[in-house]
Amino acid sequence: SSPFWFARNYQYDQYPKTESWKEGTDCCLWDGITCDMKTGQVTELDLFSNLMHLNLTHSNFAVNLTHSNFAGQVPSEISHLSKLVSLDISNKHLNMSLVAPNSLTNLSSSLTLLSLVGCGLQGEFPRNIFLLPNLDSLILADNEGLTGSFPSSNVSNVLWQLVLSDTRISVHLENDFISKLKSLEYMWLRNCDIRRTNVALLGNLTHNNLSSEIPSSFENLSNLESLYLFSNLFNGTIPSFLFALPSLGYLDLHNNHFIGHISEFQHNSLEYLDLSNNHFHGPVPSSIFKQEYLEVLILASNNKLTGEISYSICKLKYLEILDLSNNSLSGSIPQCLSNFSNTLSILHLGMNNLQGTISLAFSEGNSLGYLSLNDNELEGEIPSSIINCTMLEVLDLGNNKIKDTFPHFLERLPKLQVLVLKSNKLQGFVKDPTTYNSFSKLQIFYISSNNLSGPLPTGFFNSLEAMMTSHQNMIYMTSNNYYGFADIYAYSVEMTWKGLEFEFVKIQSILRVLDLSSNSFTGEIPKLIGKLKGLQQLNLSHNYFTGHIQSSLGILTNLESLDLSSNLFTGRIPIQLVDLTFLQVLDLSHNRLEGPIHKGKQFNTFDHRSFEGNSGLCGFPMPEECSNGEAPPLPPSMIQHCLKMGLDGKLWQLGMDVGLCLGS
Repeated sequence: SSPFWFARNYQYDQYPKTESWKEGTDCCLWDGITCDMKTGQVTELDLFSNLMHLNLTHSNFAVNLTHSNFAGQVPSEISHLSKLVSLDISNKHLNMSLVAPNSLTNLSSSLTLLSLVGCGLQGEFPRNIFLLPNLDSLILADNEGLTGSFPSSNVSNVLWQLVLSDTRISVHLENDFISKLKSLEYMWLRNCDIRRTNVALLGNLTHNNLSSEIPSSFENLSNLESLYLFSNLFNGTIPSFLFALPSLGYLDLHNNHFIGHISEFQHNSLEYLDLSNNHFHGPVPSSIFKQEYLEVLILASNNKLTGEISYSICKLKYLEILDLSNNSLSGSIPQCLSNFSNTLSILHLGMNNLQGTISLAFSEGNSLGYLSLNDNELEGEIPSSIINCTMLEVLDLGNNKIKDTFPHFLERLPKLQVLVLKSNKLQGFVKDPTTYNSFSKLQIFYISSNNLSGPLPTGFFNSLEAMMTSHQNMIYMTSNNYYGFADIYAYSVEMTWKGLEFEFVKIQSILRVLDLSSNSFTGEIPKLIGKLKGLQQLNLSHNYFTGHIQSSLGILTNLESLDLSSNLFTGRIPIQLVDLTFLQVLDLSHNRLEGPIHKGKQFNTFDHRSFEGNSGLCGFPMPEECSNGEAPPLPPSMIQHCLKMGLDGKLWQLGMDVGLCLGS
């Protein structure tokens, strides 16, 4: 059976199987029940995600399966199923906090699989569960109240799958327990109470700062195919014997404290490799490029890998996820990365020292959903072949040296949700849409710190349909790839959030951001901006916008951050802004605003920094008091002076810097 037997059930098999259970019918035909075809005896009981209240009696099957029963004891009737080989009562919705785990010891000696994931189990786990002679799969994940330890003797020598994530069961790495698991193929020990010499060392649940190296007992696991030790506190170098395990296909050590070079793999059996968020340095080992069946390669985050990206990487024709971000890689991007594999869905090379042009020529029919080359030294133009990436959801080319006009062709990407082009050398105008559903799925539009100019077209705001609604579900943008117990790959993005630079390692699907700051946009804000009711952050600062602040901004009731600073806005602050009850950050500074500052609700939380640089504003929190609720007369301004000198509006249309004329 597959090492991801449970993972597939856990991911996709969430429905109440007992809906098909009808009293008086053959239980062997019920969902979740498997019987021996000859004897009619129950051999498998799979109640994964069972949510039903049921009390059934059958000639061959008698089990009380109610919520109240599950909350107390594992049903004792299960022990009467003498031929039971598989038992799965995993359920995130159940609460077995009162369970007596020793009730598990009377299970059938024929049992081969026991899965009790997310049941709220508490208390000490019975060590003699390993006396079951045929038990080969033990899955106890997500039971944080389950304690105890495993024996150093009487261990089932047929056990091939062991999953203990998010429990407090102690695993002594240096005793005979690990070394006796001769048949072990799949081991997952994330967030466990891993110990050495009886001292708690590893795991988020132990709440300590001690750490450990991978012990030598792992060297005996010659049949090991899948090893998941991520999110612990392992340190030191990865022992060489780990790279020599002949059958190792899945290796996930991310989020630890490993150091040193990544050694060369001695066999070409890898399908999944994640060493991210450690402290490795040196080059990417060449043996990785010989793993012809490799589907996932993640070496990102806090590592300091150096050297160039070898063109040999394009030999990995089955690759689906390639993430080498946040390293110190240099050189150019291999052009072959754009067409070596139609299965590639994630390409993340951001936060390196890559140089040259983006010479990627994407072919039609590719599967790319996430492309990030941010924070490099890339130059030239944005390749128009990106239009062939019809599955693309996230495009991040921010913080480079790209010199181009605004890439209007991107509006035709039907699934694009996040577009980040900040801090480049883009120039020209943002035009009205030219195609149906232009940028209709866009949730994050971030083009700050470029040289874009001209007025904002009305049709542009009218096309941003995804920003017109808010998403209620707190889920993350992820790839569709799924690899058993491995974490699903979550999309990430860097941006300024409420005035602070922030990396969203996971992008919440509720996020709606429009950032056009630090460009040379002119004219008035279109009234249609009030249609973008899902917006949480709007930043139009450091431009040359004129006219009054649109009162339609008061319709954007989801706004948490509004920055209109360093523009040429005139008139009064719209009273409608007071009704933005979620507003945490407001910056209207350095404009030409006048009149009293409103009071009440969120406006009572903003200090003078939100309003400074507007000599016509008065009232709290500014030092200038209002006279009978009116602002003091404005002094002659430099802009009036410039107009008297005969300057006209053509300066605005040309996007020229009028700072010298305005004087401030």
